[in-house]
Amino acid sequence: MSVGEPWRDLASDYENARQRPDSLDRILEWPMQQEVIGDPQGLRILDLGCGSGAKAVHWARHGAAEVVGVDITGQFVPDPPDNVRLISGDLSDPDAIDEIRGRVYDRILFLQSLSYAKDQVHTLRSARGLLAPQGRIIVQRSHPVRFAVERAEVNGTSLGEEYYSTDPYQYASRWNANVTLTRKTQTIADMLNAFAAAGLHVERAIEPQLTPENQNRYPHKQEWLNRHLGVVLFVLRAI
Repeated sequence: MSVGEPWRDLASDYENARQRPDSLDRILEWPMQQEVIGDPQGLRILDLGCGSGAKAVHWARHGAAEVVGVDITGQFVPDPPDNVRLISGDLSDPDAIDEIRGRVYDRILFLQSLSYAKDQVHTLRSARGLLAPQGRIIVQRSHPVRFAVERAEVNGTSLGEEYYSTDPYQYASRWNANVTLTRKTQTIADMLNAFAAAGLHVERAIEPQLTPENQNRYPHKQEWLNRHLGVVLFVLRAI
């Protein structure tokens, strides 16, 4: 099964889950994504692994000059604004996509998508070649401790054993238990080494937390975060 097949099955389930008031995408990830992208006014944004393209539409409607979204599912929101282009394609080799080859972008985003690239270093190098001067690549990843905790509980092993395990990890999607996802898990060091090998410098790393208000409103989400640590965002620039 190709990487794209489970995501084609999951696309609608994921978008439905994002709309829930207690979605971690809504209450934890999206606020921080907006902060690190900054004011989108006049920006050229490339979102690699854009899902439905709903976020691309948001940035376009808030002043971005141009937003291009690429996703393997091809299941996009209808009638995007004129300055939004949504492309069905594989993010693994961005500069091989005809519609974006030779162009440059102020922000290139991998929001929960880089781990599905066939070769992360190649993908990041390719993205770096599309980066405008003073541009930034923003990578959001699930915290690797999350997968170590889950595997340790299933296998009856220790957190350390599973954190450093190089075996592919298969698990049922939280959005649709009938769909199984497979990841090659990484440590924080693995992630940093991939950035360095691609010629990128970590300008900022963030582990977002729920606001006190949302901790009180959604205690079940805070309980999950206390065990799994959520996500990490990296703001990268070319060396």
